[in-house]
Amino acid sequence: MTELHELDATDQATLLRERTLSAVELVQHHLDRIDRYADTLGAFVTVTADVALREAAAADAALAAGDAPPFAGVPTAIKDLTPTAGIATSMGSAAMREHVPTVSAHVVDLIRGAGFISLGKTNTPEFGLSSYTDNDLVGPARTPWDPARNAGGSSGGAAAAVAAGLVPLAQGSDGGGSIRIPASSCGVFGFKPSRGRVSVGPSGSDWSGLAGDGPLSRTVRDAAALLDAMAHPMPGDLRPLPDPATAFVDHVARPPRALRIARWSGTHLDGIAPGPDAVAAWETTSRLLESLGHEVVDVPNPFPQALEPQFNVIWSSGIAGAPIPPEAEPLLRANTRYWRERGSRATAVDLARAMQFLEATTREAITALLPYDAMLTPTLALPPQPVGWFNESGDPAEDHHRELLYTPYTALYNMSGQPAASLPLHWSDDGLPIGVMLAAHPAQDGLLFSLCAQVEAAAPWHDRRPPGFA
Repeated sequence: MTELHELDATDQATLLRERTLSAVELVQHHLDRIDRYADTLGAFVTVTADVALREAAAADAALAAGDAPPFAGVPTAIKDLTPTAGIATSMGSAAMREHVPTVSAHVVDLIRGAGFISLGKTNTPEFGLSSYTDNDLVGPARTPWDPARNAGGSSGGAAAAVAAGLVPLAQGSDGGGSIRIPASSCGVFGFKPSRGRVSVGPSGSDWSGLAGDGPLSRTVRDAAALLDAMAHPMPGDLRPLPDPATAFVDHVARPPRALRIARWSGTHLDGIAPGPDAVAAWETTSRLLESLGHEVVDVPNPFPQALEPQFNVIWSSGIAGAPIPPEAEPLLRANTRYWRERGSRATAVDLARAMQFLEATTREAITALLPYDAMLTPTLALPPQPVGWFNESGDPAEDHHRELLYTPYTALYNMSGQPAASLPLHWSDDGLPIGVMLAAHPAQDGLLFSLCAQVEAAAPWHDRRPPGFA
């Protein structure tokens, strides 16, 4: 017998509309799983059980009246970086422990408008700065495939929750790989949309163009459905893409034409190379794509190493400019203080030059890739790493170096603004998930969904679940 948490959100929504399942029953089932597993995994910072059950009762009433949005009553979760009115949103920081926003992010309102019910706020590193998830509030997020290893970051709590069936899908955000990194480490699907696809309003800022919200799920169709709910601009957005002409779930149902796919496994960073598991996943996926009728072509990595220091100027300037009161500085983690100090040394001229360099250089890379429809690389260079591996030295500079060893691929698509997805297509001999990354040209999110769904149909992963979290 299939358990409720083994169904994806799309199937759960069908049962709710058919009235063979109540929203209260569905939400309570997932809350019970959170009670059982969330602490082991460090998946949640805050659980909002009472609010969720009230919303579930309201969803049941709307479903009974035939006046409910498409995903009424389906559980989800919101990342602790994302403002949610009336709910503590700590941004993973002890300095923000008591922060309760009065206004929700636009994306939260859109998710609720589609009928989804948030069960709480998922774990994230302090201010989302790390490619692993750990903080001084609830500690590390752990991959369900081996809880001795980190779930990745910065949407690590969301990915762990989805992988363990605590929610069927979740919202994440991605400024340097923060959806795709934990998706790979937790064996789920993660999709970073094109720049401008999802609004950061009303209180967020897209000044750097690096970060955006997107879905984590166990199926491609669920990710497409969540992005369909999220992908609506609001007035004042700096780089808005219009509402898509075709729903992303429709792209999922439509196989792509035969594509030319560029592939590379070499990184743009000297001395950093993918491990054998990452290469094996990439090679296996290349053969799968060819079997589906696509042409896979080896090309050199089109992104130069010179992007890395300029990215760091922008990254560090952002956290240096965060309005953190001086009295809260001692509560910040060493890694946060490191990046704030680096950013404080950058001048306005340094920042302007860095942003201009990223724009010009990634435009050259995208232009060089125009003969191809999609791109294939590993998601990460390494498997999920032990919980203490990144910061065991106590030196934030070494922490940063280890993050580069782990994730040298993902941030490039934040710089270029391209859509990119991590697909859970491979597991190591010792049972660790190893993702592969597919990307497309800017604004070609629909094409990327079509390709990912075709790959999923050929090599399905939905029923592969971490042992110990049945």
